[in-house]
Amino acid sequence: MADRERRPRIDQPREAGRRRWSSPTLFTEETFGVISEKFARYMGTPYFLLGMTVFVLTWLLWNTLAPEDWRFDPYAFIFLTLMLSLQASYAAPLILLAQNRQADRDRFALEQDRSRDERNLADTEFLTREVAALRIAMRDTATRDFVRSELRDLLDEMEDRGLVVARAPEGEEGSVGNRTPPT
Repeated sequence: MADRERRPRIDQPREAGRRRWSSPTLFTEETFGVISEKFARYMGTPYFLLGMTVFVLTWLLWNTLAPEDWRFDPYAFIFLTLMLSLQASYAAPLILLAQNRQADRDRFALEQDRSRDERNLADTEFLTREVAALRIAMRDTATRDFVRSELRDLLDEMEDRGLVVARAPEGEEGSVGNRTPPT
């Protein structure tokens, strides 16, 4: 009876997360992508190009200059063409996969740069507004020098009118209550 319950039922749909065939875990998508990038990177090196050139030249020289019974690929070099075509047919998709992964990384970096630039622009605009607000506020605020000059002008005007103004001694400038009221 327990064996019967373990079997999948045909009259019910399968569970969404359950697969009948699982993919091998040896190569994940990321691992395969990394390998294809390394392969594409190697194919673009001078070592690969020189090695491929030496291989093809050796092949051609062997099959044209070697004794007739040692040659394994006659003049049309069909086997060499087949091998190069096979190599190209595997290399092209791997190179395209590596380019797509690089494009995805570039797109992600571009999005991060764009968001960082937007934050920097917003911060700059905020600081610009703050500086402008401070400048406007400073125009309305009386500075220490402005208040001193206004007080000096008032004192000079009072002396011109003949009002007696008692000045504070040298060391007590700014102290309150040393002035005598006018009589």
